[in-house]
Amino acid sequence: MKIQVFRSAIEDLAAARRFYGRQAPGVGDYFFDSLFAEIDSLALYAGIHSVHFGFYRLLAKRFPYAVYYKITGDTAIVYRVLDCRRDPNRIRKELLK
Repeated sequence: MKIQVFRSAIEDLAAARRFYGRQAPGVGDYFFDSLFAEIDSLALYAGIHSVHFGFYRLLAKRFPYAVYYKITGDTAIVYRVLDCRRDPNRIRKELLK
């Protein structure tokens, strides 16, 4: 399966990378690499995740983030990468923009 990452997801990743980068040296890069490994796993595992707010939701293993994606044909399209510690209503609003 192919993977397409929308600009909104890249922006989410960049903002989180900056946040974690301010916490300690190297943590931002570790976050970015970890989340991209999760996104890359969609090539094999897209479609097995539960559906929330109309999107499949892949929960990251090492950070409290979720990857929201949809499947169109043979492509997994990543729309957003959001912090799970936020209010669910705010997450819903972010996804429905």
